[in-house]
Amino acid sequence: MSNTISIDAFTAARKRLSPFIRKTPIMDVELDTKQNVTLKLENLQLSGSFKIRGALNTVLNLDKEALDRGLVTASGGNHGMGVAVAGALTGTPATIYLPTNTPQSKIEKLRAIASDVIVQGDVWDDANELALNAVAKEGKTYIHPFADQSVIEGQGTLALEILEAAPALDILLVAIGGGGLISGISAAAKLLNPNIQIIGVEATGAPTLFESCRKGELVTLEKIATRASTLAPRRSAQSNLDIISKNVDQIVLVEDQEMQEAAQWLWNACGIATELAAAAAVAALRTGKFVPDSAEKVGVVICGSGYDGFPEM
Repeated sequence: MSNTISIDAFTAARKRLSPFIRKTPIMDVELDTKQNVTLKLENLQLSGSFKIRGALNTVLNLDKEALDRGLVTASGGNHGMGVAVAGALTGTPATIYLPTNTPQSKIEKLRAIASDVIVQGDVWDDANELALNAVAKEGKTYIHPFADQSVIEGQGTLALEILEAAPALDILLVAIGGGGLISGISAAAKLLNPNIQIIGVEATGAPTLFESCRKGELVTLEKIATRASTLAPRRSAQSNLDIISKNVDQIVLVEDQEMQEAAQWLWNACGIATELAAAAAVAALRTGKFVPDSAEKVGVVICGSGYDGFPEM
């Protein structure tokens, strides 16, 4: 896969997806740190997160023979939901492998939609091995959560939307798991505005791409130590690292507690219920892990919905 994707590929993906997904709104808010930010509310997306963009774009690109074999993937939850919904929209059975650190609420939602949900393995990388075994043994069509050009092109449609709605943005903050979302957003956004800054945010307990970019090569983490399961692969992919190294200006790390506090702030102040991963970018701003200039216009991707026992408003 090339680390250069044309703007035509992103616009074609947007046209392909538009009959099926939501054009999610933006929301301007003032953080409790007095910073003004524009939130892209992808927590309101079909399937509950941005993942439907990449998953469905990939499935819509498949031929009948590939669809007839059935779909399979491994996920921390959100990509699995995206593949399951894509399967439902196209009448294709989907098997989803999940690691045991997947929240029970996501497992239950998936079991209501997917043909088969298998919870096995400590982290995503373990579940992914099982999914690949299913490809080898059963011939199923595998949908990678981040290292696939169709997935990246689908995720990049989010950048087209946010910069269409807020063209004056100077900075976009994006959470990083395997790297599919930030690969798509950074590539598309830089094509539209080469001067925009793209800031990635990872969990301190899963600094997969932070360490890979720092060392200039793919790193496999020895362990994962975060509750943000959707930000927690032990290893990314070379294709994602190439795109991120080219287009992402900085990656910062946030603690689980900082994500929790950001999620609680989003709920109390804005009525937005997010999972930890979706609050990561807000956490980076609230804690000063990333500090924009006062004149810079900042956008934040709220990448997925969730609820973690936040107090009443």
